[in-house]
Amino acid sequence: MNTPRFGLRARFMLAAGGALLVVLLLVVLMLTRQAAVQKEVLRSSGEVVSQVFDQSVRERGTALANALAEALVNPLYYSDLSAIGTLVRNTAGQKSVSYVLVHDHEGRLIHDGSFDVAGYGQAMSDPLAEAAVQADRMLVQSSPSILEVDLPIHIGDQRLGGVRVGMELAPVRVQEAVAMQALAARMEDARSRQMGWIYALMALLVGFAVVMMIYVQRTLVQPIRWLGDAAQRIERGDYRINVQATARRDEVGELLRTFDRMSQSIARHDREVRQMAYTDALTGLTNRLAFREALDHRLAKAKSANHGLALLFIDIDEFKRVNDTLGHEAGDDALLQFAQRIAAAVDQEGGEDALLARFGGDEFVILIDSGERIVAETATRLAERLVLELGRPLQVQRREIFLGSSIGITLFPEDAVDATALLKNGDIAMYQAKLAGKNCFRYYNRAMDHAVERRLHLEQELRGAWGRDELRLVYQPIFRTRDRVLAGVEVLLRWDHPTLGAIAPSVFIDVAEQSGLIQALGPKVLRLACEQATQWPRNHLGEELFISVNVSPRQLRNGDLVSEVENSLHASGLSASRLHLELTETAVIGDEMLAVSLLEKLHRAGVKVWLDDFGTGFSGLSHLRQVPVDGVKIDRSFVAEMERDPDDLALTTAIIAMAHALGITVVAEGVEQEAQFELLSQRGCDLVQGYWLGRPVEAGELVRMLRPGPQALAAD
Repeated sequence: MNTPRFGLRARFMLAAGGALLVVLLLVVLMLTRQAAVQKEVLRSSGEVVSQVFDQSVRERGTALANALAEALVNPLYYSDLSAIGTLVRNTAGQKSVSYVLVHDHEGRLIHDGSFDVAGYGQAMSDPLAEAAVQADRMLVQSSPSILEVDLPIHIGDQRLGGVRVGMELAPVRVQEAVAMQALAARMEDARSRQMGWIYALMALLVGFAVVMMIYVQRTLVQPIRWLGDAAQRIERGDYRINVQATARRDEVGELLRTFDRMSQSIARHDREVRQMAYTDALTGLTNRLAFREALDHRLAKAKSANHGLALLFIDIDEFKRVNDTLGHEAGDDALLQFAQRIAAAVDQEGGEDALLARFGGDEFVILIDSGERIVAETATRLAERLVLELGRPLQVQRREIFLGSSIGITLFPEDAVDATALLKNGDIAMYQAKLAGKNCFRYYNRAMDHAVERRLHLEQELRGAWGRDELRLVYQPIFRTRDRVLAGVEVLLRWDHPTLGAIAPSVFIDVAEQSGLIQALGPKVLRLACEQATQWPRNHLGEELFISVNVSPRQLRNGDLVSEVENSLHASGLSASRLHLELTETAVIGDEMLAVSLLEKLHRAGVKVWLDDFGTGFSGLSHLRQVPVDGVKIDRSFVAEMERDPDDLALTTAIIAMAHALGITVVAEGVEQEAQFELLSQRGCDLVQGYWLGRPVEAGELVRMLRPGPQALAAD
């Protein structure tokens, strides 16, 4: 797992660093403030100490002055200089006394404590003298170095003079400085102890942050990183996650245990989803996705080993009619039986490395990897076995149904070298097997690509052919045998392409059937035929011609046939009795339940139904008793060989007799010779059509055939 550029640990470290920085800033601020406070305290303390010392000096000076003044009253009154000198010298000898001056009331010096009193009788001229002489009560004066206490001396009301006591301030300032130094030292000592505690606290905070970082790393970051790494592995599809056994009872422990359970559940669901994603739910076989991945792997392996592969593409024939007639449950039952038969054949003929998959719907694919053996031989044996096994009837809902399969085979590396091309070639070969008549197998060859391209081109051109007026209707005359009168016509569709020319109906009708375009063309043909038929005159007997329109199996199965017929009759005004619908025998028998329901509705509407190409299907004549049809058309293959093949003549005779016994009209198609007409007429065939009687004509020519007069056939 890639460590995030700004992960949880980095964020925690950043948060812890930020917290420490804030604490440091607070400490610095506190220390700064403390230093300022200390300075303020020292200054204030200095002022207090100075005041205390000054007050002490003042009080001492005042006391000395008072005591001296009282003692000098008599000596000064009697001018006893000796006594005055003694008193002055005693006071001047006191500690911190700088000088003592005694003066008269006029300010003349009387005594200064000296023996010779050099300035005796002279006026005092120092800066403090004038205020001292004029003071009538105690006066305290100061200069930078002296604090002087002046006190007048009275006897009664008479002022004798005064005394001036000068106190030295220098010793006081020295004492103040000593006291302040001691105070500053103590404060610095207290600050140092405080800083020690602060540094210890900071170290403790840093240590706590480191311990917390380690704790967060182990208890939070590492589990979260493990969870992130495990989630990324799960995202990549790797569910092999080591279970985190933890005894933690906190939220992270619960998260780890929950994630373990979740990862195990995801791994289990992944196995189930992969099983579902790579396995067909109905048959249990490998599905399309898993087969494609296996095919890519097998191709890469075959290329490196230089050996061949064979792919068989299987499609169940006529499977849709099982779903349409019996329901999807029956269809699923049929698919399961087919899958079991295919799996059994693959086990016996495909080899150990053969891979069988349901490709989707009713399609199965088989990949044969025969190693050193020739895969074409194995593929052929397996295809032959499959055609045989899948051609056997199935028992579905107590009914026996016949389906069969069309198989396309393509080889690697002869036909293709990649999975997409190999699957496409197998699909093309399977389609060619269907065109070859179904229930068979075909090998892919290059020519098939051209056939498919041409078919796709025809399909594209056919989609717009009706709008470009390239499609037109022609009418095959149908005559009665008993009087040789034109009784009706079969509606046929022709395609005249501007560049490809006239395209055979057998080609483009098959394209329309396979592509589903017949469901769009069929109703258009029906409506146009009904509209044109209303414009035709009657025949010379006064009878209106009927029209016979072919209906494809797709039109029969989509369930809209009855409404399409009713809409066409209503829009054109054609009588329902004039409309005959031709359904192929295989379509009716294959969807018998649906056909019976539709035919009953058509009969109630007055429309008649014929079975086309009768005798070529896999049903028996007994089905005519179960399916309510009005007529059958004997296939041209019986008519063509009727003269030379006694079996065809006998079968034709039996069909006519059986149909008449059931009250069903018989029509013979493909009458090319008079002898064929005579044989059919002798056996009571009701209606005939063919080139000997008349070729398909357009509506205008048909109208001209009706107008001149009798349209009966002339016997040649």
